Amino acid sequence: MHTETASRFYTAFASRNAAEMRNCYHKEVIFNDPVFSGLDYEKVCAMWEMLISRGKDMTLSFEILSSDEEKVIVKWIAIYSFSKTGRKVENHITATLQFRGGLIYRHTDDFDFARWSRMALGLPGILFGRFGFLKKKISATAMQQLEKYMKKQQV
Repeated sequence: MHTETASRFYTAFASRNAAEMRNCYHKEVIFNDPVFSGLDYEKVCAMWEMLISRGKDMTLSFEILSSDEEKVIVKWIAIYSFSKTGRKVENHITATLQFRGGLIYRHTDDFDFARWSRMALGLPGILFGRFGFLKKKISATAMQQLEKYMKKQQV
């Protein structure tokens, strides 16, 4: 059952169907990754909507690596142009999905931030991608963009 929900989520993501992605989440979901942390239901759903709307050339593939009655591990790859620089990114992400009532209750994505920053930012990412201050700056900027996006959507 959980693998079906995970497949439904990533199939919806690949086809840019944010409404179906939303339907896969439990109302008490918490999302974390190296850039966004502690996102609740409304914020994580808005984050995916924002990323889909900005990622005009994004392609996504996924593979379910393992599953048990508590969690599903998914490897997914997103290829897109980073909106701020136009640089091509191929991000390899490992997702751990935990479930409650058949829906995703905890969603934790993990990826190599230094590798991502080299692709997305070029020289600044090469020079500073291993340092926490760049990660904090990227995270703060991303959260500001998410808040701005959410306010704009409520108009």
